[in-house]
Amino acid sequence: MQLNLTKQTVAVLGAARGIGRAIAEAFIQEGCQVHGFDRDDKAAPPSSGWRMCTGDVTSYTQLSAFAASVGEVDHVVYSVGVGSGKFGFPFWNLEPGDWMRVLEINLIGAVNAAHAFAPQFVKRRRGSMLFLVSVAGQIGSQTDPPYSAAKAGLINFAQCAAKDLAPYGVRVNTLSPGMVKTDLNESVWKAGQAGLPPAQRQDYESWAAEKIRKVSPLGQWQTPSEFAAMAVFLASEHARNITGQTINIDGGQVMHA
Repeated sequence: MQLNLTKQTVAVLGAARGIGRAIAEAFIQEGCQVHGFDRDDKAAPPSSGWRMCTGDVTSYTQLSAFAASVGEVDHVVYSVGVGSGKFGFPFWNLEPGDWMRVLEINLIGAVNAAHAFAPQFVKRRRGSMLFLVSVAGQIGSQTDPPYSAAKAGLINFAQCAAKDLAPYGVRVNTLSPGMVKTDLNESVWKAGQAGLPPAQRQDYESWAAEKIRKVSPLGQWQTPSEFAAMAVFLASEHARNITGQTINIDGGQVMHA
């Protein structure tokens, strides 16, 4: 399949590692110019065709400056996520103060990105936005309620943005991971183990294998490369009639009747 993305420009927020890094590399392989944005100032460019900027997604000022420095882009990908770092079941294990940072990074950061780039999309009457969410935002995951609620809010915001931007030929979608080996996934394991007696604790691989057996009908990890492949497809003309959708790559964890 020819995606015909050569020479297009892509902004990937959260490009330093994990799924965001894989997405950035996939666009580079398609011949795109990628502009990465991440708070990690030690991220090395993977190859030519890449420019990396350091910044904080919770700062609209910084994101606006990034958007201005990039100039015209064809696609924006928001691949940023953070959990509370605590085990949230029941929810009162957390304090209200544990919520704000999670909401600011997962939800408000995405809103900042949309505001920073939408005006040029509207002016040019084309482009796409893709937000990385989570199955937790669709099932009310009790593991980390702030994260779950933030991703649910982002799914809803993306639908609003998709409706607003559709008259201008701009598409907005969300991509939802299930179980992926990332720093965020490992932090969920650490938070859960911290509250257990030593005799009940599991190493990361054992914990993950048990969880995958419980929640995933296909019974296997999802990988960053799978999300990268879907991201480049959604940016292409093959996806020209896909907007306002949440696409799950989760081994069947979330199935809507």
